[in-house]
Amino acid sequence: MDRLSPLAGVSATREVLESHGLVTKHALGQNFLINDDILKKIVALAELDPSDRVLEVGPGIGTLTIALLKSAGRVTSIERDRDLPAVLAETLAEWEDRFSLVQKDALDFGLDDLPDGGKLLPNKLVANLPYAVAATIVLDFLQRFDFLESATVMVQREVADRMTASPGTKTYGAYSVKLSLYAQANGRFPVSPGNFFPPPHVESAVLRLDRRVAEDEDGSALPDELLRATCTMADAAFANRRKTLSNSCKTYFSGAGGRYPNAVGNLPAIYEQAGIDPRRRGETLDRAEFIKLGKALLALGA
Repeated sequence: MDRLSPLAGVSATREVLESHGLVTKHALGQNFLINDDILKKIVALAELDPSDRVLEVGPGIGTLTIALLKSAGRVTSIERDRDLPAVLAETLAEWEDRFSLVQKDALDFGLDDLPDGGKLLPNKLVANLPYAVAATIVLDFLQRFDFLESATVMVQREVADRMTASPGTKTYGAYSVKLSLYAQANGRFPVSPGNFFPPPHVESAVLRLDRRVAEDEDGSALPDELLRATCTMADAAFANRRKTLSNSCKTYFSGAGGRYPNAVGNLPAIYEQAGIDPRRRGETLDRAEFIKLGKALLALGA
């Protein structure tokens, strides 16, 4: 099989950076992929075809972007490094009719930033994410952009573990619960530090998350208000991880205020309505039980 990206190598990456007078920026989490076989596995896991419109975060010099453009119909990339647009204009010149760049921090990205005004919405997120913000970006994009059918992302191995954690495991927490309301894992493979330039000091993993429509017991989709309340109860349950649900939630709502100012006084009734023993710990509750707590919070916590 032919190479997907001519930039997938140490010498090619160095040449591009040096030609523009650039060096890798540790503060921006820049670790460039240099293994073409990893690119092939990412594209295969994402199951891309010409009908797909990909959203990418952190294209760097365009190494993965080239592979995406060879497989998908269109790619829109979000890049915050002001030095890289000039690089991308050069490395992606061949695909300028199918590539768009949004110069912005992905955490501030919105629909108004799409170059076509949102007429052709991207349907898949595929990215080698900056590790410091990877978990935040994945959950945020799945919560805000319901047109994204899947997210195939490179993240730190420990983050991938949190994304796929089950109740009762060491890595299961509020983030695991919240992400499970919007997506479910469907494939994963490891990536060692030697596949990057410069090599990171952590192990990595590529994970595919397919969108899930969270459903109630009767099969109906959960409304946004209930999803938000369920996420709040997940945060509350893990506010003090080693404490009981009762103690952890009391600590959380005593300091949170805001949307549920009366929640503290209603906590006993919330547990009773949800049918959850407040002596349990958050890590023992599954997604369905957190949804019950979210319902009770909406009914009694306002």
